[in-house]
Amino acid sequence: MGILHFRSVERRRTARVALSMRLLVSGHTETREQFSVKTRSLSVSGHGGLMALDATVVVGQTFQLVNENNQQKAECKVVSLRRGRDGKTNVAFEFVGPEVNFWNMHFPAVEMKPLRRTAPLRISVCD
Repeated sequence: MGILHFRSVERRRTARVALSMRLLVSGHTETREQFSVKTRSLSVSGHGGLMALDATVVVGQTFQLVNENNQQKAECKVVSLRRGRDGKTNVAFEFVGPEVNFWNMHFPAVEMKPLRRTAPLRISVCD
């Protein structure tokens, strides 16, 4: 019997963009030990992102994220964990507080279709 593949329904609120940005992650482990780790984002969206992390975190855990480009801070929550090829944990997170422009980008809604730009037809006449 073959393996069936099912695609889950897309639940993103904004589009996701591959972006490598320097981040500082700080928080407390399950044993109440404080950690502070420098890392980079793998992809980002208007409501969170994905990063590779050396620190041990669990789903539902909150932490503080600092954008090292502009020193903006945001409280975040871990929403999923996956083991990366490099041995680090890929951590998907979302912003906890009110919507902030943490990445200094504008993200269109997922259901938005890209604008089609039509180039004007140019006819050159050679004599």
